[in-house]
Amino acid sequence: IKTPADPPFNAYPAVIGAAVALVGLFSSSFVSCIEPLYFSYGIVFACGCSFAYQPSLVILGHYFKKHLGLVNGIVTAGSSIFTITLPFLLKMLIKSVGLFNTLRVLCILIFILFLAGFTYKPLLPSRSDLVFRSNGKFQFPALSQIFNFSIFKIKSYCIWAFGIPAALFGYFVPYVHLLSHVNERIGPEVNEEVLLLCLGITSGIGRLVFGRIADYIPGAKKVYLQVISFFFIGLMSMMIPLCKSFGALIAVCLFMGLFDGCFICIMAPIAFELVGAKDVSQAIGFLLGFMSVPMIVGPPIAGILRDILGSYDVAFYLAGIPPMIGGAVLCLIPWVHQWQQDSKNKATCPETEEKMLDHSSGTDDLHKKQAESVV
Repeated sequence: IKTPADPPFNAYPAVIGAAVALVGLFSSSFVSCIEPLYFSYGIVFACGCSFAYQPSLVILGHYFKKHLGLVNGIVTAGSSIFTITLPFLLKMLIKSVGLFNTLRVLCILIFILFLAGFTYKPLLPSRSDLVFRSNGKFQFPALSQIFNFSIFKIKSYCIWAFGIPAALFGYFVPYVHLLSHVNERIGPEVNEEVLLLCLGITSGIGRLVFGRIADYIPGAKKVYLQVISFFFIGLMSMMIPLCKSFGALIAVCLFMGLFDGCFICIMAPIAFELVGAKDVSQAIGFLLGFMSVPMIVGPPIAGILRDILGSYDVAFYLAGIPPMIGGAVLCLIPWVHQWQQDSKNKATCPETEEKMLDHSSGTDDLHKKQAESVV
């Protein structure tokens, strides 16, 4: 869904998403069994968050170009701050006011997101804007504009849209199963929440640092940062079973969080480079949709392997392979993108030369006529 050009209706996707998320979360606070939560929290709340999240990445490119990487790093670092603080806050709230009231307290944060959505004001043109006419009627764009599949004609984007999901089959495995692995391998006496704290801290640092670094890397070569991040994420996943002490696991989580932040913060800058500002909204939307499939599939497979083999070791080893394969695929993008740009320039050069020749011949004819008139 794209945002319209005229306020206040430019806030539609983010505001509607936050409103849907608010309804889903608030309704979940009245549910006393697990089955309705599949719908109210798992579907309604999740869909609302998805609608609100994607415009927050796109809108930054309307206001920032030179420092787009740093700006994305600052914005996405907010999630790292809440990753650090929210577990402790939630534990305190659940003990003091209970689960249902805790969900209602969290609705306050979603309501703030709802209000913040009204500040989104796009400055660049987009393909599928909703048009608000003076007679109070909306004119919806054609379906081909809402789902603009023409971006898949851009080969570099196709590689990116395939390589990122391919790399994410093992992405969530450490986040979901790490604490259970620690309890099995080291014991329940350790404070496993420290690992999540380390992941959140270094992820926020990585988003700020690598976001700034991305501003110095020209064009599609920013993809190499994602290649590096996927390599280290895969390597750290494979090292988790090799860690025999809690301190070693902390070191692994620190590095994993750092490169996780690198991967997250430069998604939007790369999308702007590959497809341009006009199609970046749908480029990011399609990518996030593709990413959801491997993120859902990976953790259950790891759990099945644990049940069959009796440990998480094989699951973590296998989780490290897809990021390395996906990173290798992404290495092709800068060359393909450059080849596309060169082909495009060659196609436009003959037309430009022809126009210049026509202009010069027309100028010569004009000078001749002026000379004849003078004579």
